[in-house]
Amino acid sequence: MAMSDRPPASPPAADGACRACGQSIRGAWYRVNDAPVCAACTERLQRELPRDSHQAFVRGLLFGVGAAVIGFILYVGFAIATGLVIGYVSLAVGYLVGKGISLGSRGVGGRRYQIAALVLTYMAVSLAAVPIAISVHMKHKRAAQTTQLIGAPAAPLTSEAPTPQAAAAPSPAPAPAAAAPPAMSFARALGTLTLLGLASPFLELADPVHGIIGLIILLVGLRIAWRLTSPRRLEISGPIAEAQSA
Repeated sequence: MAMSDRPPASPPAADGACRACGQSIRGAWYRVNDAPVCAACTERLQRELPRDSHQAFVRGLLFGVGAAVIGFILYVGFAIATGLVIGYVSLAVGYLVGKGISLGSRGVGGRRYQIAALVLTYMAVSLAAVPIAISVHMKHKRAAQTTQLIGAPAAPLTSEAPTPQAAAAPSPAPAPAAAAPPAMSFARALGTLTLLGLASPFLELADPVHGIIGLIILLVGLRIAWRLTSPRRLEISGPIAEAQSA
């Protein structure tokens, strides 16, 4: 909030009405965010300006996490349902996260709210690449198995009984099985997938055109979240005497 005693460069509205309450301005008035406002409304706006607090930040963070989860589900669900990975969905994710934090904090904004919005938006968008990649891999695997089943030759049918010599012949000893590689623990696998997901926007630069476009769209989504969680400011000039507005 900024306050100055300098008179405005231009008079108030032609009808002399307060932009906050709509009543005609009588006596001294103020210019709030470049709009003429009466003294009573200026005092009320200052009093109702949201105050930052630990509780407000925690509420905003919880609402932001919930919005990020919804955005993550939206991104993954759209990609799996349509088979299309459209980066523009990240704009919706940024909007959801920014609005969620603003709603939870009841309008309080500031640097820590903006940083939280950036982190949650980036995580929701980047980590969506993990379930999408798993879904695509499973589809390809099922398609390959189906192709193998269709193309496999049928076993020949024979009515000949095995000869006594063949029945008595000992079966060859099975070859020793190769040692299986050690299984990766669940925690390590989860950590690896998380790191790959967080790096996915930059890994997509392997296809330069697609990767750069994706990064630009992601940056726009991050900017949306940043702006929605910016602090509310009142630029107040005044008080201005009634005679100065004549």
